[in-house]
Amino acid sequence: MNETPEKPAAATKAAAQKSVTKKAVAKKATAKTTATAAEKAPAKKAAAAKKKTTATKTTAKKAPAKTTDKKVPAKKATATATAKTTAKKTPARKPESRVAMVRRARRINRELAELYPYAHPELDFTNPFELLVATVLSAQTTDLRVNQTTPRLFAVCPTPEDMAAMDPERLEELIRPTGFFRAKTKSLLGLSAALRDRFDGEVPGRLEDLVTLPGVGRKTANVVLGNAFGVPGITVDTHFGRLARRFGWTTAEDAEKVEADVAEIFPKSEWTMLSHRVVFHGRRVCHSRKPACGACAIAPLCPAYGEGETDPEKAKKLLKYELGGQPGQRLKPPADYPGRPAPPMAPPAAAS
Repeated sequence: MNETPEKPAAATKAAAQKSVTKKAVAKKATAKTTATAAEKAPAKKAAAAKKKTTATKTTAKKAPAKTTDKKVPAKKATATATAKTTAKKTPARKPESRVAMVRRARRINRELAELYPYAHPELDFTNPFELLVATVLSAQTTDLRVNQTTPRLFAVCPTPEDMAAMDPERLEELIRPTGFFRAKTKSLLGLSAALRDRFDGEVPGRLEDLVTLPGVGRKTANVVLGNAFGVPGITVDTHFGRLARRFGWTTAEDAEKVEADVAEIFPKSEWTMLSHRVVFHGRRVCHSRKPACGACAIAPLCPAYGEGETDPEKAKKLLKYELGGQPGQRLKPPADYPGRPAPPMAPPAAAS
């Protein structure tokens, strides 16, 4: 009877051990699964974070593109405004043939002849020597200032011989109002001595001789030849060069090249008076900084129309000399000059 109950106890013990073993295995498997899940979780979080960071970067990259897109119209607007302003200041010139340009140029000359039938050299002189000296003095100053200075000068030294014998300091004092008086004194003494020694005290009537004199270039020589000897010449000063380019007669800046280009357009007989008319127009209407386009008689023929003031009333206020109701540059203008003579230089103030 004692053996019978032992068997169930052993079986029960074995079953209990087996159950414990199964639970341990199950627990171990659960722990392993949990560990694996725990290991995978950070990886998923890292992947998610990485994905989120990439998305943020992409958004950040796209954001400036939107900002740039917004700025582009502003830049375009600025560029358009600049282009319009430039176009207004410098009108686009229509291409024209050589024949059309020459015809237009000669018509401008005829129109200027009607506008300035009284055009003349704006330096006071009574003989070739006075004109030569006055032209040398006119460099870097106005003809008015020269005309106000020369009466005293010619009263003291009316001939080349008299001027060549002048004391340099005395001559400097006489021409001081014209500026650059030391350099001009040197030129006047040199050319006077050359006239005395090489040309018997007479001003030569040939270009090749005139340009050998100190201080005398092609411009001065052409002024003297055209107005004292009746030899045709084109005088290219700052006014003539500026208008020749605006009219489309030349693109050159060099005075000799401008002279050559214009000489091919007009007959030789017109050269001297053409020079006076163009210079007259440049001083009175077609100014350097602000041309009076709205008051210009040749505006329909000018390719540069629009560079200056186009309103007629405002443009009239820009006119100078006789066209603006002001005195001219000569103290003794020709009889047919419609304006008023220029006033003489005011006497120096008395020392107190």
